[in-house]
Amino acid sequence: MEMVEGEDAAAAASAWPGSSRRSHLLQFLLHASNRLDLRPIVKYSALSFFDGCFLPALPRKMGFCGARSERAVRLWLIEPLGDSNLELFALVAVWIASKIHEMRPLSVKSLKALSDRIIADQHFTCRDFADAELVFMEVVDYNVGCSNIAFIYLEELLIQFREISKLGDLLSMDVCMEILDVLYETEDTSWLFDFPCPLAALTLVTAYVMSVPKQTWEFPILPWVRFTTSYAEEEIMKIVMTILMHVLKPDEIKEKNRREFSI
Repeated sequence: MEMVEGEDAAAAASAWPGSSRRSHLLQFLLHASNRLDLRPIVKYSALSFFDGCFLPALPRKMGFCGARSERAVRLWLIEPLGDSNLELFALVAVWIASKIHEMRPLSVKSLKALSDRIIADQHFTCRDFADAELVFMEVVDYNVGCSNIAFIYLEELLIQFREISKLGDLLSMDVCMEILDVLYETEDTSWLFDFPCPLAALTLVTAYVMSVPKQTWEFPILPWVRFTTSYAEEEIMKIVMTILMHVLKPDEIKEKNRREFSI
């Protein structure tokens, strides 16, 4: 990736990393999370660090990250920036998240062993992981806060819902998390993660529509979510329909109604 200036730099950053590459990297991180049997909070924190912080900042930092490390480290890890290097950084995001949320964080040896199995084009050493962690933190300016994550709000909302309605027992957190995973992988719904609290509420509505039998739709879920998100009911249903189309993958319907449900 060559550094450019002015409008060319802005255009390059907006196109980075590309829909196909981003989807591949997030699928890789989700796959790694499953292989490591991570707790949800670790997985979603890692996704937030990697997709929400690291990838957007990387084009702007290509010429500056690694300032505290040797030039050779920067060259090796991000110049040139291949998929295997980005997959390494995805695992580093998992490593950092585990350090924040686990009493016993993942060991670098366990991450290296996994990378040897699932990164096809490159074998990384334990030292490479340590160097990549330094570069990762420099790219995100050491800002890895994890309180503003959709999963945290979703847990709280599901608890509240189960306290005020017996229908909450029909909602599975696993279904909610599957919805979040699909939305992360999908380029045109990734913007929802900029609004984690509304996204949590909309995910809950989507899970409600999918899981609760229609004849038992007693709870006024739309007014409740409208209060939570400040969205109009029409807007809530519009976004939920968009989410459902991606989760259920009716490709022919998605293509036909792309304009109607574009938001």
